[in-house]
Amino acid sequence: MTALLAEDLPVLTRDGLVRLAGAAVRLDASGALFWPAEETLVVADLHLEKGSSAATRGHFLPPYDTRATVTALEAVVRRLAPRRVIALGDSFHDRTAEGRLMAGDGERIRALTRSADWLWVTGNHDPEPPKLLGGSACDLVAIGPVVFRHEPSVGGEPGEVAGHLHPCARVGVRGRSLRRRAFATDGERCILPAFGAYTGGLNVLDRAYLGLFERSRLIAWMIGEERVYPVRGASLLPD
Repeated sequence: MTALLAEDLPVLTRDGLVRLAGAAVRLDASGALFWPAEETLVVADLHLEKGSSAATRGHFLPPYDTRATVTALEAVVRRLAPRRVIALGDSFHDRTAEGRLMAGDGERIRALTRSADWLWVTGNHDPEPPKLLGGSACDLVAIGPVVFRHEPSVGGEPGEVAGHLHPCARVGVRGRSLRRRAFATDGERCILPAFGAYTGGLNVLDRAYLGLFERSRLIAWMIGEERVYPVRGASLLPD
């Protein structure tokens, strides 16, 4: 995989941060974005209670996705200690997800929202804010050169950070295909991978991404066990 890496590109700062429209951010192996200068942590597409939603339609999945997602979120909040947390929409899988939370999971979410200035960006799955879990709801968040919203906009302005598409990437390594969640960016805009335990991924070469990036500058930061690996768009494979 070493030959595929794009670490020579000028998107890296000397301390390993990624330049994004004038900001220097960390693309974390958890799937979260961290902006140290603003002490801001960003996650996308938690899809809490997706398992219980499936059960209401007769598709029975182990009902532990919320617990696994909250555990992962607690770990990254504890490690990076953000002052502000932005959840980029589709934090809940449907409008009634909050009411299906197990009591213990709800208490853990409330503890998280008390730990920082917590902002729930509304998404297409959760257009209404949570009522009893703390935090504030908003359509988007603008901080300096960066705008955080749920759904990326075709032809949007530089500095847009979004979720919604659940990006992943595929490469060929030693005759095998490797597929991983990924951050998709061209240095001006970024789409975050889904953070939720039961979320799938959409290949960054899919037509849904057309018009969102300057393709010649597209980098997929593929998520490994302990770090992310930048791969040039030209080295990526379709599904």
